[in-house]
Amino acid sequence: MTLKKTLRHRLLSIMAAAALPWAGLLAPVAAQPLTDADRALLDMRQAFAKNNSAQLRAALPQVLGHPLEPLAAYWELKARLETASPDEIRAFLNRYAGTYYEDRLRNDWLLLLGKAANWPLFLEELPRFRMNDDREVQCYALLAQRDRQGADAAQQVRSLWLAQKKADDGCAAAAQYWLQTRALPAETAWHRARWAMEYNQPAVASQAVGMLDPAWVSLVNTIHTNPERYLDEKVTAIRTRTKELVTLALIRLAVRDPQAAAEEADKLRWRTQLTTEEQSWVWGVIGKRLALRLSDEALAAFAKAQNRHLNDDHLGWRARAALRAGAWEQVEAAIAAMSASQQAEPVWTYWLGRALQARNTPDSRKQATALYQRIAGAAGFYEQLALEALGQTITLPLAPMPLTAAETQAARDNPGLQRALKAIQVGLRSEGVREWNYSVALHTPGGMGERELLAAADLACKHEVWDRCINTSTRTQNEVDHAQRFPMPFKDAVIKRAREINLDPAYVYGLIRQESRFIMDARSHVGASGL
Repeated sequence: MTLKKTLRHRLLSIMAAAALPWAGLLAPVAAQPLTDADRALLDMRQAFAKNNSAQLRAALPQVLGHPLEPLAAYWELKARLETASPDEIRAFLNRYAGTYYEDRLRNDWLLLLGKAANWPLFLEELPRFRMNDDREVQCYALLAQRDRQGADAAQQVRSLWLAQKKADDGCAAAAQYWLQTRALPAETAWHRARWAMEYNQPAVASQAVGMLDPAWVSLVNTIHTNPERYLDEKVTAIRTRTKELVTLALIRLAVRDPQAAAEEADKLRWRTQLTTEEQSWVWGVIGKRLALRLSDEALAAFAKAQNRHLNDDHLGWRARAALRAGAWEQVEAAIAAMSASQQAEPVWTYWLGRALQARNTPDSRKQATALYQRIAGAAGFYEQLALEALGQTITLPLAPMPLTAAETQAARDNPGLQRALKAIQVGLRSEGVREWNYSVALHTPGGMGERELLAAADLACKHEVWDRCINTSTRTQNEVDHAQRFPMPFKDAVIKRAREINLDPAYVYGLIRQESRFIMDARSHVGASGL
């Protein structure tokens, strides 16, 4: 049994022993009875899921005046957005101005306008888009203004396109344009296809390669289905296209069977015909897959790749494999090859410090100390490890000043937070969570300030929406309220039952927090449900 399976088995056993006898004690706070309008709203969600425009239109009058009317009106219009007139859409935007659903519909409309290349309307509406967090809209914006873009536009498109997880229209259209102008090199499309093969996204791989030549799409599909056959039938890889297709096949094979991929990649014909960059990418995937299996052969696979050709994800797994083996020189080399942004993450800052410390020279020890000092603090796990490495005591930051009456009242009066709580109360949890997150992070540029976040978290705590309480409170950087971040609902019942079964209550709370964030209807990856 693998370590991962063993941990899952133990976790499930503990949760079964600890949680099931508490079912009666930990029942959620009694919900308010649903009104007719609440029930109509729940029916509308089902109709929206089925794209039943007629049912949505018929039900909408029943929820007029309801706190969640903006949501109901959004569902009704979104279901027929492709045929709605600009005047009708603007009427919705004006009526529900300032709400999450106004900006949500604007996002949807911008995607339609971009797909239709209706650039005048698109550019007119774009500045009003408050969330501005949709990569596809950002790609359309670059495409809409392509004649006025500078030399860095192609690089912006590259970053956005490579970050997209699915095959979309906006970033694909922008990438296609800049590929045709040759401002974006063909290797960008191949890199996207490589990522897609590694993450089992055949539609993404086909879309990317199809931009270079539609005739190659069938080959990509064949590779995804049966990479072994494609590799067996290939002897030479002289042309760039063939080299890249062989690389895709080796990546796909590595995902399915890293041992077989290692044997294949080590064959003379691929070692002599693929470029160093192509081979490094393949060995990066093989090394990662072996590392995920806790295989001792992971480091040997990574050793056949050059760090300068590995992406941040593969470098991270090379560093992890080296840590597991105690190979500090390789840890240092892998982290040093990462991008500046990834190196700056506390986890890698700390481990680079440890690697330098292991070198044990006066200069390396001095460098390690400087790295620890850069991140040391009580904010996170690696920050605390850095404190310990410096010989300092981990202490909790001072609790923030109590919220004022004005601050708590402002949170209670926030219409977005109120709608979010109402949605959760009637059973529309996902919709409520989205509006809550929008209200605290995206409604205004930069999101809420720290005191506003504490007040919003306090509001969630008082309504026993513990996951939003925790999530909102952890957004603060300087004012840290541990009572919000680590709440203890049902304290008496938890402590009593934990002692009965000889478990540390702190461990039980940590387990519940990790698995469900105290969401009553949560379901974990090991099958446990409830708290």
